[in-house]
Amino acid sequence: MPTTSPSGEGAARSKRADALRNRQTLLDAAAAVFVTSGVDAPIRAIAARAGVGMGTIYRHFPTRADLVVAIYRHQVDTCAEAGPSLLTDADSPLTALRQWVDLFVDFLVTKHGLANAMQSDSSGFDALHTYFLDRLVPVCAQLLDAAVDADEIRPGTHAYELMRGIGNLCIGRDSNPRYDPRRLVELLLRGLERPRSS
Repeated sequence: MPTTSPSGEGAARSKRADALRNRQTLLDAAAAVFVTSGVDAPIRAIAARAGVGMGTIYRHFPTRADLVVAIYRHQVDTCAEAGPSLLTDADSPLTALRQWVDLFVDFLVTKHGLANAMQSDSSGFDALHTYFLDRLVPVCAQLLDAAVDADEIRPGTHAYELMRGIGNLCIGRDSNPRYDPRRLVELLLRGLERPRSS
């Protein structure tokens, strides 16, 4: 019975690692393009940003819906993984919360085109929404709890409510490119802060 040589296993592992890196590069590039240009951005713009040919994108993601869903999941995972890192690295829990909300807004800008890109696949959209809630609500709650414990924000804000409020503030960007949701999101976050004693 033929066996795989150790060098063959190493080459296969290296190929898989390269393929994963390439996919991540594509997803990062596509997410950046979608944030600035929406989910209808030309595939050639994504290919140019990723430094690959359009054929490479279609090989990984045969349809635009496949690409949008992959970006959605990628951004959810990125947001979820960023929360604990930001808490560790930021100057304060409130700073970590602000940085996380900034990532979340980027994600929401992309998310708004998701329903159109998926068209009639409502069950797929529902599954992604559940994935979004399961991954992100606990992370947002952790950031809020840390900021409350540090006495930087008032207690009582629920993660889902905050995320829903931020989502509602992001909706207007689709119809008006001059509308900057980040300004209103910043006002919302300021409203959570504990007044500083003078």
